[in-house]
Amino acid sequence: MDRVAPLELLDLDGNLSPEDRDMRAVVRRVIDDRVRPHVATWYEDGRVPVRELAAEFGKLGLLGMHLTGYGCAGATATAYGLACLELEAGDSGVRSLVSVQGSLAMFAIHRYGSEEQKQRWLPPMAAGEAIGCFGLTEPDHGSDPAGMATRARRDGGDWVLTGGKMWITNAPVADVAVIWARTDDGVRGFAVPMDTPGVTAREIKHKMSLRASSTGEIVLDDVRLPDAARLPGAEGLKAPLSCLTEARFGIVWGALGAARDCLETAIDYACSREQFGRPIAGFQLTQAKLADMALELQKGYLLALHLGALADAGRLRPEQVSVGKLNNVREAIAIARQCRTILGANGISAEYPVMRHANNLESVLTYEGTSEVHQLVVGQKLTGVSAFV
Repeated sequence: MDRVAPLELLDLDGNLSPEDRDMRAVVRRVIDDRVRPHVATWYEDGRVPVRELAAEFGKLGLLGMHLTGYGCAGATATAYGLACLELEAGDSGVRSLVSVQGSLAMFAIHRYGSEEQKQRWLPPMAAGEAIGCFGLTEPDHGSDPAGMATRARRDGGDWVLTGGKMWITNAPVADVAVIWARTDDGVRGFAVPMDTPGVTAREIKHKMSLRASSTGEIVLDDVRLPDAARLPGAEGLKAPLSCLTEARFGIVWGALGAARDCLETAIDYACSREQFGRPIAGFQLTQAKLADMALELQKGYLLALHLGALADAGRLRPEQVSVGKLNNVREAIAIARQCRTILGANGISAEYPVMRHANNLESVLTYEGTSEVHQLVVGQKLTGVSAFV
């Protein structure tokens, strides 16, 4: 009997334009050629060739692809989502590289930066020639960015930044960091060249998740910047939170890529692995697991398609992105864990991607807002009552 791939079960490609499908095929091909043969080694070694990958992704127009002008592709939100899905099917760390570059660092400069900042940073970032990072999270302030301790004070015509940022993707290799700091007039953003005196970045080692990703701590020791480094359009905490909404949209799609890769691996394994004289795919309990996982994957994909359509129509709201991130990451990690059971002992082997995806999704579950934070965002919208304070 013929088999269908998990995301072909409901024939949902009819919801995509020919351009979307072509772009998806290109990204899938580069992941198959450039990432899959090496990612298990990158993960085991705790390293990833960020600059080489960025240059390749830049040639394909994947960096800041949903932005317009300055060398950016101006793609639809749905096309960007599909790219994130294929990237994370390779590895969550690879999707994080693209997401942080485009949806956090580049988006912040594109939305809130001066024309001079846009001209200076966006074209080389779109080409993958310059790497960006986004400094919001601090050692003592993750889910509560309003408590940030990093300060920026005026000194004549300059600003002096002091503080530290933690768990910053791309920081050890970045050329520019978008740093958020508290001032006498509220939270402000700054485009900080990483070679500025007083800026240091330290690679975070011994991670058990997102090992194929460059993660660092940024220390700001009386970093002096001209006022031209300040993002003039960024006033208040809403600015960095809007950037997080952009990044969360990519996660809504990306998590599905990790889940799909796990499910396809489990199906292939179940069809070839024999126990008690027959493939384990022929056992009812195995088929029940596969069917339930395929259903959740389809539902998550339908949700992502709907949010993509809302975004392309200019009607996507932050709480809707929270619904997508909460559901799709939660279901993706459940799928990864269930697929591990189908592979049995082989499920923990680096020969298969399932445990790597499961470990990575533990980080995806936490960053850009924990599941609990998104539950409260949705709860506040349903009740009109904030549970954050």
